[in-house]
Amino acid sequence: MIAKLADNIYSPLGTTTLDNYRAVANHRSALRRYRGERDLPEPFTASLLDRDALPRFGDGYTPFERLAIASVADALGRCGLDPTGGDVLFILSTTKGNIELLDPHCRGAWSDERLAPAVAARVIAGHFGNRRAPLVVSNACTSGLCAQIAAMRAIGAGTCRSAIVVGADLQSRFIISGFQAFHALDTEPCRPFDASRAGLNAGEAAATVIYTRADLAPADAWHATRGAIRNDANHISGPSRTGEGSFRALQAVTQGFDTVRLAVVNVHGTATPYNDEMEAIALDRAGLLDVPVNTLKGYYGHTMGAAGVLETVLTMCALDHGTVLATRGFNTLGVSRRVNVSDSHRPTAGRAFVKLLSGFGGCNAAMLFEKGGER
Repeated sequence: MIAKLADNIYSPLGTTTLDNYRAVANHRSALRRYRGERDLPEPFTASLLDRDALPRFGDGYTPFERLAIASVADALGRCGLDPTGGDVLFILSTTKGNIELLDPHCRGAWSDERLAPAVAARVIAGHFGNRRAPLVVSNACTSGLCAQIAAMRAIGAGTCRSAIVVGADLQSRFIISGFQAFHALDTEPCRPFDASRAGLNAGEAAATVIYTRADLAPADAWHATRGAIRNDANHISGPSRTGEGSFRALQAVTQGFDTVRLAVVNVHGTATPYNDEMEAIALDRAGLLDVPVNTLKGYYGHTMGAAGVLETVLTMCALDHGTVLATRGFNTLGVSRRVNVSDSHRPTAGRAFVKLLSGFGGCNAAMLFEKGGER
């Protein structure tokens, strides 16, 4: 079990976690329709950052690295952790890293090696004076949860005392055109779990969560108590029709836990026809249909490597404010199982939640979080 020391969300809705929570609590969405953006011939809807507004930190950093550094810097400013220590591990969650440098207008003078996420991770950690080899986690859309599970394992094994987990991704012509080739994008704001859902929206963000040993954190901190990765290898892009890997991940983190205590299951909820149906089946098989369910994709789109960290942090903040956030874009249930999803914010006194993700290649991950740890 590990405990949270601090966090940050840097997104088009705000540059702090609290800014982001207030925006979502006020039903704001960062999704906008773009035409001609990234030199793409087809319009798309996404949540994109203003590159010019990103802090620069000097001339030696790419936009992706600047985004990640800005998020980490804010989180570190909220706790007393010294990032230079050898007992601090940096973990970068990203699906694409500096892949934006493939776009001719972004390439500039950057070398080919800068495309490697491991190089970007060293640059980010090095900015804070940390010389320990960082860890890169890139497991499709589950990266953000897999990175937090890696932090749990590293701290639990005693290989580090604290871990700085940062998830980040920027969108590029390569990524958007790839999703368009899959016919996976909705040109309108996405509608998770809705009968009229037609696909996902892309998003840009960075999010950071700093973990340490539970005995070194305040007693009322959020604790990550269980984590599970279950890969069913169903298909290169299509999820299991029986929700096998997702179900097994849910089962692993909730077995023996009184699920009445759960305030919410924050799911992936991409608004693609097969993902939402798969998650509904997995929730049913895991006996979680009575637990409130939500997804944040209607506010941010799919932020890829940032999603698992951003959505974990924002759920923690929302529950601290006694709120289960609404699923924006949802209206009429469009999956085969009676999932407890709502288009309205709901009050809660719950102090525990499950975060669930799935991704290409049949990868699935889940984590159980509790306020103040196990009782």
